[in-house]
Amino acid sequence: MRRRAPRSAATAIAAIRERVAPATPLAAAQAVWGELVGEAIAAAAQPVDERDGVLTVRCESAVWAQELELMQGALVERLRERLGERAPRQLRCMIARGP
Repeated sequence: MRRRAPRSAATAIAAIRERVAPATPLAAAQAVWGELVGEAIAAAAQPVDERDGVLTVRCESAVWAQELELMQGALVERLRERLGERAPRQLRCMIARGP
């Protein structure tokens, strides 16, 4: 059976990305971060490290770091709902240095 229309490039790229992504808690958090936190937060803060259940998030300013600290409970809960056992138990926010 032949396809009537080509598959979208976005679908193909998403499938490839899932196959090659490392199976680590950090990679899992990075994969869902933008969807869970929204566009504004994702533009200002990104997960950069994970150790012993603590997800380090690099923020573009002290204001964003403080906001995420205040939102930590809700963010960790969203991650837990989505990632299950791979979810972090805590966030650690740091301010980005340099470019």
